[in-house]
Amino acid sequence: FEYRIQVSTLDCTGCGNCANICPAKNKALVMKPLDTQEVQIRNWDFASKIPVKENVVPSDTVKGSQFKKPLFEFSGACGGCGETPYAKLVTQLFGDRMLITNATGCSSIWGGSAPSAPYTTNAKGKGPAWANSLFEDNAEYGYGMVLAMKQLRSKIEDYMRELSEMNIDPLAKKAISEWIAGKEDERANRESTARILKLLGGDLGDKKANEIGEKILELKDYLIKKSVWTFGGDGWAYDIGYGGLDHVLASGENINVLVFDTEVYSNTGGQASKATPIGAVAKFAASGKKVKKKDLGLMAMSYGYVYVAQIAMGASQKQTIRTFIEAERYNGPSLVIAYCPCINHGIYAGMGCTQLREKQAVDAGYWHLYRY
Repeated sequence: FEYRIQVSTLDCTGCGNCANICPAKNKALVMKPLDTQEVQIRNWDFASKIPVKENVVPSDTVKGSQFKKPLFEFSGACGGCGETPYAKLVTQLFGDRMLITNATGCSSIWGGSAPSAPYTTNAKGKGPAWANSLFEDNAEYGYGMVLAMKQLRSKIEDYMRELSEMNIDPLAKKAISEWIAGKEDERANRESTARILKLLGGDLGDKKANEIGEKILELKDYLIKKSVWTFGGDGWAYDIGYGGLDHVLASGENINVLVFDTEVYSNTGGQASKATPIGAVAKFAASGKKVKKKDLGLMAMSYGYVYVAQIAMGASQKQTIRTFIEAERYNGPSLVIAYCPCINHGIYAGMGCTQLREKQAVDAGYWHLYRY
């Protein structure tokens, strides 16, 4: 196949990050004035109508992941926002089966500004289910979804086991046993679900079996394993919602937490949070913060059964994608803390250099990359 990276001229915020970090010797992208790029509007309209080619390349690599359709697009975030690239990548990896709970803050504003929303669907109509919680109860909100999902899928498994003991087609029994065996394996689960849906759509040769099949079909949205994510900023995770976050991580349940760490309360204008480092000047810390940054990752590690990682996309795209995949596959709670440069930082080089800023933060030893 040949491919082209097509930009939506009318939706681009013009920050320039993509052009700045392009690794090619001859840049694949060059920033030009809007009025010189009107021809690209037609190209975008054409490109958006081309059918998606699934599984052309492995999606668990940096390059491969970018052939997956983002199920997050055209948000209302600041141009060059450090948070949105992480949300985009997560939806490319897991978006068609994601449930997202979002703490109030910047990510709930760019994530759900009525009457529009940047979360979208693929060609099959599948996409992230997104909901905004209060500031303080986001982790518990996501935890409730995890428990609900667990209960519904457990009910499906009970129905499946009951069916498998009945006098039905051996092929149906095989499909049922494969679904039960691969219930928590996303790839195997997709394949067995497709077979189950095809079989349950017909006559199983037994009245009672058909009744059970109908009950399973009523719950068909839960046949495929869901990926539950809790999004929020450092004001939520380190401060106002920390009690709930700690409780949910301690539960041992399979939930993924993504913290957009801007190191200040971004949405309300840059007030200091517990994520603000010592000496930093921010609102409520005009003479420099007097105490050091809370080590949220280390605190979560102390449980011994929580997957914990710190990432910075601009420093290592490979480590970022590996972290998301490992966190999602881990059968237990995961906490991913992502470094997010923000307009409140007053970056001298401008918001077109936020990805570069992430690399500089890691190179200088200011921000550490790890997976635990």
